[in-house]
This record gives sequence, C-alpha cells and structure tokens, in this order.
Amino acid sequence: MYTGLLHFHRMIAYVALILIFATMLKAMFGMLNKKSFTEGDRKLGLFALISGYVQLLLGIALIFIGPIMSYFSNMEEVMKNSELRFLVIEHPLTMTIGIILITIGYSKSKKADTDRSKFKSMAFFYLLGLVLILSRTPWQKLA
Repeated sequence: MYTGLLHFHRMIAYVALILIFATMLKAMFGMLNKKSFTEGDRKLGLFALISGYVQLLLGIALIFIGPIMSYFSNMEEVMKNSELRFLVIEHPLTMTIGIILITIGYSKSKKADTDRSKFKSMAFFYLLGLVLILSRTPWQKLA
C-alpha cells in the first residue's frame, strides 16, 4: 500500500505543479495586461488549490503509514543526517507552508474588489507557494 501511495503522490506532484504554475502565470499576465478576472481564472486557481491539498494529504498519509514515522522517536539522529532531515522535517514543513500561502492567495482573490487586486493576490501568493514547493521537491526521486 505504501509503495502505491508513494507512486501516486509522485504522479500527482506533476499535475499540482503544472496547475499552480499555470495559475500564477495567468494571474501575472492578467494583472499586467489589465484583463477581467473571469470564472475560468477562479476555477483554475481552485483546481490548483485542490491539487495542492491532494498532494498534502497524500504526503501526510505517507508519513503515518510509511517508515518516516519511526524517525520521530530519535530526532537527534534526524537532525544530524541531512537526507533524513530533508525527508522528515524540511520537505513536509515547506510543502505545508507553500500550500498555506496558495490558500491565502486564493482566499484573498475571492475577497478582493477589483480584477487587478484579484490577479495580484493570486499571482503573488501562488508565486511564493510555488517557489517554496520547488525549493524542497525531491527532484532526484521524481525522475
């Protein structure tokens, strides 16, 4: 079960990254070109948000059903080993913060009054979230 869930987590990562990137890019162009914020823009942001949450929930499930849970009893060993620290602390924490930033961007864009401010909120927070997510993605394991 763990192996199948891990493969699914890795596969959905590409979908989430593409959707988050597309949303951020579309929001930037919309803001710079003074476009109208459409229902399609909102839905793209929502799909990116949902895919990010699916990734986050799959990652949390992997922590609880996989071998990572055994490392929580010996955090001294985890902190001394850079690979373990990345796997147990840096990757999950950074991904969670990235998804939180994307959630803030989506929420702020829903509450904004003008189209420009909707695009601006979405572009800024999705970009921050994307940068964090890209910074702590285990690229060698995705290939």
